[in-house]
Amino acid sequence: MYPFLLFFHSVFRWLVLLSLLYSIFRTFTGLRSARPFSRVDNATRHWTATIAHIQLMVGFTLYFISPLVQAFRVGGGMHSMELAFFGMVHIACMLVAVVVITIGSALSKRRQTDKEKFQTMLFWFLAGLFIIFIAIPWPFSPFAHRPYFRSF
Repeated sequence: MYPFLLFFHSVFRWLVLLSLLYSIFRTFTGLRSARPFSRVDNATRHWTATIAHIQLMVGFTLYFISPLVQAFRVGGGMHSMELAFFGMVHIACMLVAVVVITIGSALSKRRQTDKEKFQTMLFWFLAGLFIIFIAIPWPFSPFAHRPYFRSF
């Protein structure tokens, strides 16, 4: 089960990033062109938050069964940057990012004007994307190196 979840989590991150980028693009263009907040914009808002929630749940599952995190919990985490990254930084930042995206989605949904909806969504989704970019274990990261796509 662990290899499958790790593969799914690795591939699904691209869906999270793509949905966030698409939402930000639609929000920016909607704000710039002063178009109405459409059903497509609302669906994009909703599905971006839902995709982020699914990724977070898979990540939580991995967190509790990961050998890296188990090694961190046993006490070796502060001696290894990689163990500390996955034991504390990655999970904390991703949780914060999904909370930020969720707040942005909820606030945007409740705004009265189309401009306010776009502005709220743009701010919160950009903030969430920034946090996610920091916390992803990119292949070039000095904290933890992971490939762009994991295989079984």
